[in-house]
Amino acid sequence: MTAHATPACETCPAFNASQLKKMGVNTDDADYVIALAGNPNTGKSTVFNTLTGLRQHVGNWPGKTVTRAEGGFNFNNKTYKLVDLPGTYSLLSTSVDEEVARDFILFGQPSVTVAVVDATRIERNLNLVIQILEITDHVVVALNLLDEAKRHGIEVDERHLARTLGVPVIPMVARKGQGVPELLQAIENVVNGEYQLRPYRIRQNDPKLEQVLNKMTAIIEQQYPDLPNARWVALRLLDGDASIEEAIRENRLGVLTQANRSLSIDYIYPVEAIS
Repeated sequence: MTAHATPACETCPAFNASQLKKMGVNTDDADYVIALAGNPNTGKSTVFNTLTGLRQHVGNWPGKTVTRAEGGFNFNNKTYKLVDLPGTYSLLSTSVDEEVARDFILFGQPSVTVAVVDATRIERNLNLVIQILEITDHVVVALNLLDEAKRHGIEVDERHLARTLGVPVIPMVARKGQGVPELLQAIENVVNGEYQLRPYRIRQNDPKLEQVLNKMTAIIEQQYPDLPNARWVALRLLDGDASIEEAIRENRLGVLTQANRSLSIDYIYPVEAIS
């Protein structure tokens, strides 16, 4: 049974099955699709192996030399497809790994993105988490390696961090299985809408820039009403993200909408509007 065929799932975060199929991910037997993201060396692979066990396989992303690991697990009579994204420090698309991770979260619209964070390097890891929160509301932070943090005298107030980020933060020691049941429950709470998500978003201090950003966001939302986060796309355009500009010129953003209109870069942000 697929997510789209499950009556109880009509209001849950719906993954984009057609786009995921283009990415080589088969979602036919999945009620939900979960993305696993994080910096390298955060224990992300350990989380993946713990959740999927032997139900996993490895391949490459279509047209890329980047390895993709995916697997599955069941929880409370629901089937979850888990896709382990490449370990990256950002989603700014400056490398193939970053582009793969960004496209999966933005275009694939996974039901939940689990961001694995190293508790000994929180400040460094939060850069990626905040970028993920700019794209999607449906995030769970897996605060891993807490035993290492304690060994280094680092104490983390996960409740305060959860309030600040506006999403669940689950303390974990994945290699010992600690926090895994809580992580599974948090994922279920997010897909069922039982957790009130208030994701942290960066606001621009420049009123003129914020005005231009709001105008661009409105135009993008009008052209692509099903895009998960038009504001993030607008931010990337302002930052000169060539891959996002190319996606708009080729109308690849249109995979998320039924509209057949093309969107001009000059129409989004004419030079005189930001000069």
